[in-house]
Amino acid sequence: MPQGLEPSLGRAAYLDDEVWDREREVIFAREWCAVGRTTDAAGSGDFFVVDLAGESLLLLRDDGGVLHAFFNVCRHRGAQLVEPDTPGTGRVAGAIRCPYHGWTYGLDGTLHRAPFVEVDASQFSLHEAGCTEWGGFVFVCLEPAGRPPLDDQLGPIPDRVRRYPLAELGLGARIEYDVAANWKVLAENYNECYHCGSVHPELCEVVPAFRRGGGRHLDWDAGIPHRDGAWTFTPSGTSSRAPFPDLDADERVRHKGELVYPNFFLSLAAEHVAAFYLFPNGPHRTRVVFDALFHPDAIAAADFDPSDAVDLWDLTNRQDWSICERVQRGMRSRVWQHGWFAPMEDLSLDIRDWYSQRMPGS
Repeated sequence: MPQGLEPSLGRAAYLDDEVWDREREVIFAREWCAVGRTTDAAGSGDFFVVDLAGESLLLLRDDGGVLHAFFNVCRHRGAQLVEPDTPGTGRVAGAIRCPYHGWTYGLDGTLHRAPFVEVDASQFSLHEAGCTEWGGFVFVCLEPAGRPPLDDQLGPIPDRVRRYPLAELGLGARIEYDVAANWKVLAENYNECYHCGSVHPELCEVVPAFRRGGGRHLDWDAGIPHRDGAWTFTPSGTSSRAPFPDLDADERVRHKGELVYPNFFLSLAAEHVAAFYLFPNGPHRTRVVFDALFHPDAIAAADFDPSDAVDLWDLTNRQDWSICERVQRGMRSRVWQHGWFAPMEDLSLDIRDWYSQRMPGS
């Protein structure tokens, strides 16, 4: 083995349909996956639809304020209750009706009406996935029976980000991307900054530490410092928006990042938070939803304009997706069997260890 290098996962993990089919069952059906914000379905009857590894889910809040994750499937003949490409969020008044034969369900998933048919309603509630909320984010688990709670999956992250008012933040902008790369390529890219100097020159102007020594020795626990006079992720490194009120001295001038496997990235600046949800669509494509989140006081201001942060993030995101697509194309070569992680990419080794525990032999 070359000195100082560690092998990545093998080519099948990034390219094979058979491996993707196993991932759907072993990872995306059994792990808690982030799918959106609680504000996407804030009130009674509010809903949104997501596709998680080929399963269409209807996220619907009931009259008691409980958010449910129902499989988007009528119990009668299997018709989808809501079109999976329904844009954004929606609202139903008291019940949801299947457009095929009119079977109607309450907001808690119980069958209310099956026209001209006598059935035991208790036997025909909508199928439900696990659903929970943390920090204003919604997580679902397709097969929650016997699975550890979300807290176990989050580990020490809630404590590390406790001073950021995640649950209070509002949506300043949402951008969706269709990336022609495997979801693990995106996760590995997020977890290292060896690429930052060559791929993100604009970002490195704000955070020079990202390019020093190939991104080596970055202290993510303390946060990454900006250039002199800068304190947040904007082209100027500053903002008219105030830092979040409870941050410590380091967090007011540094940047932090977290990755929650399998599909959630958090990047935390002093006055906004960037959240990324990954929705794989087979081994070669990933839909990414990017949310730029801001304090409600900032959003309520008459002059609120998130474009300084959002435009820099959009540029950085597109640079990342482009290089990830180039990696995906290169991995298809017959000569490529696996990649290598350099010493400054040690955090990317996490996915190899995490993944191999769940997908031995891949």
